[in-house]
Amino acid sequence: MSSGLKKCSTVFLQVVIGLIGIVALAILIRFPLTEGRAVNLDLFSIYADPFIIYGYLVSIPFFVALYWAFKLLGFIGQNKVFSLNSVKALKNIKYCAIILGILIMSTVVYITIFHATDDDPAGFIAISILTTFISIVVATAAAVFERTLQSAVEIKSENDLTV
Repeated sequence: MSSGLKKCSTVFLQVVIGLIGIVALAILIRFPLTEGRAVNLDLFSIYADPFIIYGYLVSIPFFVALYWAFKLLGFIGQNKVFSLNSVKALKNIKYCAIILGILIMSTVVYITIFHATDDDPAGFIAISILTTFISIVVATAAAVFERTLQSAVEIKSENDLTV
C-alpha cells in the first residue's frame, strides 16, 4: 500500500472515529429529553436523574476507547505500528471494552430485578445484550491484536539488537 493511500485511509478512519464520538455525545445530550420519564420534568430534574447520570458514567469507557483508537490510528499513520505505544493503545481499548460490558450487564441485572411491574424492559435488555456482545467482540479482537503486536514488537527489538 502506498504511503499516501495509507495516510489517507488512517485520516479517514480518524474522521470516522471523531464522527462516532460526536454522534454518541449528541445522543447522550438529546436522549434524556425524549425519554418517557422526562415528559413532566424540568431540565435540571431530567439530567439529575440517577439513571441518566449512570448512563453518562458508563459512557466514559466508550469515549476513552475512542480516544485510544484515534491515537492508535495516529501511530499507524506515523509508521509506528510496531511500538509499545500501539500495544498500550490496544491494551487500553481492551480494558475499556471489558469495563463497558460489565457496566452494561450490571445495569441489565438491576433493571431485571427492580423494574416496575407495569414496565416492560425487554427492549432495553435486548439492546444491552447486543451492546455487551459488541463490547466482548471488541475486547477479544483488541486482545488478539495486542498479543500479536506484542510478539512483533519483541521480535523487532531482538532484530534491532542483532543488527
